[in-house]
Amino acid sequence: MIKTINPYTGERINKYEFLRNDEIEDALDFAAGVYQRWQRSSFLDREKPCRELGRLLIERKDELAELITQEMGKPLSESLAELEKCSVLCDYYADTSEKALSPKKIRSGFNTSFVKYENTGAVFGIMPWNFPFWQVFRYAIPNLLAGNIVLLKHAPNTTGCGLEIQELFEEAGFPLGVFQTLLIDVPEVEQIIRHRVVQGVTFTGSARAGASVAALAGKYMKKSVLELGGNDAFIIMENCFWNGALQAGLESRLANSGQTCLAAKRFFVQEGQYERFVKDYKEGLKKVVGGDVMDKKTTLGVIAREDLADHLENQIKRCLELGGESVVESKREGNYFSPGLIKVLGDNPILKEEIFGPVGLVLTYTDEQDLIDQVNSSDFGLGATIWCKDQRFGIALASELKVGTVAINEIMKSDPRFPFGGTKASGYGRELSENGLMEFVNIKTVYGNR
Repeated sequence: MIKTINPYTGERINKYEFLRNDEIEDALDFAAGVYQRWQRSSFLDREKPCRELGRLLIERKDELAELITQEMGKPLSESLAELEKCSVLCDYYADTSEKALSPKKIRSGFNTSFVKYENTGAVFGIMPWNFPFWQVFRYAIPNLLAGNIVLLKHAPNTTGCGLEIQELFEEAGFPLGVFQTLLIDVPEVEQIIRHRVVQGVTFTGSARAGASVAALAGKYMKKSVLELGGNDAFIIMENCFWNGALQAGLESRLANSGQTCLAAKRFFVQEGQYERFVKDYKEGLKKVVGGDVMDKKTTLGVIAREDLADHLENQIKRCLELGGESVVESKREGNYFSPGLIKVLGDNPILKEEIFGPVGLVLTYTDEQDLIDQVNSSDFGLGATIWCKDQRFGIALASELKVGTVAINEIMKSDPRFPFGGTKASGYGRELSENGLMEFVNIKTVYGNR
């Protein structure tokens, strides 16, 4: 049984029964039948419900935002922003997918040569709780427009969101079964992956769980995409737009209560700028508003589950025991953590982990090569942010960083227009943009002569 708990109040929201094995098989067989019809639908048949879905998200954003906030504890203002971003994604793919999926002619010595992009079946998504709508929409929408169908295992603590998303898809006009939320436990994941209709698996979560999912996908010869953790560097060069950098760093570290894979987690400042950074960071924290997550004035929410809060508390404690210096103490009250900042050296084990909470790590560097070496020492490689006055320098530095995305004088964010994903322990494959649209299609080459 699944029980959803409001992480701010501690009150139970709802409970749900897991599907039995025979119910899972029925759902998968139904999906296989639905796919046979959906794969032959016209692009217009797919585009119309996609646009309607984007409209529904805005029309119903107030009630949907309350659901998100109740289940995972982010401030209501951030839940509203998440839904608006999902609506933008619907419009983006409705506008761009038909052209992207059109056959592409290849110049060759043959009379005819072109590449086609064909749907393949069901894409099974195993999604996390931190962005319970956005994480689902960013894999579901491009796949549905490509003619695939979608299966979802959502995080247990956001089960209500998962079920509501299915209802929204159906209300928007997507045929019954094209999008299914399956209430299953971890042992049943293999049952889904091995089914004949499933041709792709996409996972967002921890590196450890991602490795298990990848192994199962490989066992059954199904393609997988993994979007795993991050330990992103936020680099502040000595010569930079200082006030903008500080404001962006605070926003990036504290958004979603710090529970974001692409958040600024390791702040790198030049040795001579360290005291200035700490002073201004502390000053910026005075503007943070904790409290009732349903209040639109609240800017910092809570950790999504008690066990996650316990883990964060233990990480902080261990980091300090192994040489970290608490510059701004993070205090826990229930699932709420006040913002913190810890100075660490390069040998602290915390730098090999991902901190999911409003606690930043600050490191100093001596020169450019020292900076590059420290940034790249992480096992993760999701993204990085560079703040500098010379953009050409920023671009040159970006080429030295082993990550999937680099933002220069901007906050690192996912955007429907840009491919998103990482390297090393941050996973493989890409979501969003045309690249994400192509992850689970069959790229078919056709050539010949009369």
